[in-house]
Amino acid sequence: MAKLGIIPARYASTRFPGKPLIDIAGKSMIQRVYEQACSSSSLDKVVIATDDDRIIQEVKRFGGEYALTRADHQSGTDRCAEVAMNFKGFDVIINIQGDEPYIDPVQIDLLASCFEDPQVKLATLVKKINNTEELFNQNIPKVVLNADQEALYFSRQTIPFLRNTDPKDWLSTFQYYKHIGIYGYTTETLLQITRLKPSALELAESLEQLRWLENGYKIKTKVTDLETIAIDTPEDLEKIIRFKGD
Repeated sequence: MAKLGIIPARYASTRFPGKPLIDIAGKSMIQRVYEQACSSSSLDKVVIATDDDRIIQEVKRFGGEYALTRADHQSGTDRCAEVAMNFKGFDVIINIQGDEPYIDPVQIDLLASCFEDPQVKLATLVKKINNTEELFNQNIPKVVLNADQEALYFSRQTIPFLRNTDPKDWLSTFQYYKHIGIYGYTTETLLQITRLKPSALELAESLEQLRWLENGYKIKTKVTDLETIAIDTPEDLEKIIRFKGD
């Protein structure tokens, strides 16, 4: 199956405008994401999807491939769908977050491996939660899995709620997972889900994957042991530097 990696990148971030162009140890963030994605052994092509000429000029500078998209997309998934319609011949689309400059290519390969099963139409990664700070952080989506390692539900709340157990003992009582925000879709499924209207659960939690679950789609998951760190604010730059030890 031919796989296309797409990196959505927009300039007008609410919390950190222009963040794809920030310098991280001598390279722009978008260049680092692109180079990491190109190191994946699973992807046949990698494309940066953007609506901004400043990002296009940077991609041209380092010799990357890009696709110009509309500016009115509500999500990276929608931006990926536009690119998928213009790049024919790919069976699977991998949506790689444009704000994770040190994403490990092994994670991309792990996600891509989900599609070795022809029944899989949607996939994502999860990671075990090992500390209470993450467990009760409402900015970190949690996911509950079924016996087939498919997502039952995503929430910003800590789920499941352990009745009759002190919250300080939850981690030692139950295995919790957090969501790692990289997605894979068959091209056909990607085009289908972007035609769906926003759902009640999605609007309640502000998590787009709930729209897919609410409309009956199954989301396959695989567990990664690798950490990813996204840059959402200027303060996150310090976090990424500590993470890499640079």
